[in-house]
Amino acid sequence: MRIGNVEVNGPNEEVLVLPRLSGDIVIKARSVSSMADFEKFVPEPKPPTILTKDGAKANEKDVTYKQKMDTYSSQRFAYLVLKSLEPSQIGWSKVNMEIPDTWLLWDKELREAGLADIEINRIVMCVMQANSLDEAKLVEARKVFLLGKAAEANESSGLPTEQASTPSGVPASA
Repeated sequence: MRIGNVEVNGPNEEVLVLPRLSGDIVIKARSVSSMADFEKFVPEPKPPTILTKDGAKANEKDVTYKQKMDTYSSQRFAYLVLKSLEPSQIGWSKVNMEIPDTWLLWDKELREAGLADIEINRIVMCVMQANSLDEAKLVEARKVFLLGKAAEANESSGLPTEQASTPSGVPASA
């Protein structure tokens, strides 16, 4: 697919390099285009219903429901991190993408491997950058686009606009 002059050929990717004496650790994060697979593994919890004078209503203040929603949100974030990091080819020992209950172990496993909290935070930032468009990226893209348009205009040898009319003879006197 093409949009304008740009070939769209896949998801956004970000790269983070963590320096190590034994060799740099390269983290690649790819945007997750759909959370449909997550929803197959982990359906969103439904609040219990309570009977009121107006009939049955969802009780979103239920403590158990709130705990289930907290777990659901944590698992959703963990899934986003894990799916985004797939291009990094991380050899997880505790995390298994087929078992949602293991997804929450991703940060613990990175810590146990020797990564510092600040490095894990940078990995999360890399994942978030791959999966979002922040204003800085949009401003930079707009600036590059406009510079390209200005360069195109400077390269043109023709007039910047059309001539309003084309005279066909001597101008008439008024």
